[in-house]
Amino acid sequence: MTAQRALVRQVGDRVRESQEALVEGLVQDIRAQIGALDQEAAARSLLEASITENVVAAINFLRQGIDPDQLEAPTAALAYARVLAQRDVPQSALIRAYRIGHQCFLDHTFALLDDLPAADRVPVCVELVRLSGQFIDLICEQVGRTYERERDRWVASRSGVRQQWVTDLLGGGPVDRAAAARALRYPLDAVHLACTLWPAARMTSFDLVAAVDDVRAHAVSALRARAALVVPTDEYEARLWLALPGPPNASAAPSSSSSASASASASASGYLGAPEGSPLHAAFGRPGAGLGGFRTSARQAARIREILGTRLGSGAAAAPLWVHYDQAAPVALMAGDLPAVRDFVTSTLGALAAAGAREAVLRDTLRVFLDRHRGHAATARAMSLHRNSVQYRVHRATALLPHGERDLADDFNVRAALLAVHWLGDAVLATGP
Repeated sequence: MTAQRALVRQVGDRVRESQEALVEGLVQDIRAQIGALDQEAAARSLLEASITENVVAAINFLRQGIDPDQLEAPTAALAYARVLAQRDVPQSALIRAYRIGHQCFLDHTFALLDDLPAADRVPVCVELVRLSGQFIDLICEQVGRTYERERDRWVASRSGVRQQWVTDLLGGGPVDRAAAARALRYPLDAVHLACTLWPAARMTSFDLVAAVDDVRAHAVSALRARAALVVPTDEYEARLWLALPGPPNASAAPSSSSSASASASASASGYLGAPEGSPLHAAFGRPGAGLGGFRTSARQAARIREILGTRLGSGAAAAPLWVHYDQAAPVALMAGDLPAVRDFVTSTLGALAAAGAREAVLRDTLRVFLDRHRGHAATARAMSLHRNSVQYRVHRATALLPHGERDLADDFNVRAALLAVHWLGDAVLATGP
């Protein structure tokens, strides 16, 4: 074991002699393979310092036989981890860099063993793999903890500042818009689309942050947004604003504001869908220009959030729902008084407002039928039914209305009641005989 230790020390000396070339190669490989770490000059300098100090620490670990319990991550490595946390670079990119570095270090080291006797080469290689793996695991654990602590601190401090500014902006009182825009790093003169996000199932606050960030990235890409602003409401909910493409001073004049809002509505009118696998519910407002649009869209998103809270609380399916204000605007205007809505629904729909599975199927069919301008074929396509099934269900649903077919002569109230049940669920259905 003493002879093997001496050989490992000898290898460490050789690596130290070629340290400069090793560091240069590592910097190039990591920047080429991990785009998130290929940043501007200042960040590249920190990356190079971190790699250099890690290589020096690894060489010393091999040469001096340092006790693993005494091993400490280099100062530059910890500083670089904190910078990445502040820049929202994923921790996975940092850990992957260490894995790439480990592989490159071994490749470089093994190339220096050619002159060793064959009998010594294999045991030395095994020892180098063991020691270098031990070094990487310990360093990754320390830089990972540093990253997480800094990320938590940075998010908390940023969130606190953002929450205060957003509270001031939504409060309706006077506010220094320029100072708010600088503090939030978000253009308040844009056309805004607001969204409220919350979990569809139980999840940790850390997972929520990651899921919200996935939605932010998806929305920015899908809508080609100029910027995005994420502000946690509390531990289990977050608000998201998107600055949509459009004139930078859309709020400057009423005419241009109206035009910009209309343009933004058109770009978002396809209704942004959830990224695959997203575990979050989402409630969207309408796009709106300037500070007024920032406030109104957020208020509308909050109304949809309230509606979905009522629906989900009534026992409806908890699969992630993504709902835009235009899909439920009439219900949003009436949902503040559930007893009144329930009275309206039950008096308008009669027996069709009963809380049964059969009535639910008939209500949905009649709602889609009326939305499709009473087209049986269009309804069949929308619901993946046979045309005859649609005709039968519409007939049965109509028969349950208080005045039968006469209630569809002017169907505004029936459509409003069906829409209310669709979005508010059992909370507005008949409660008893």
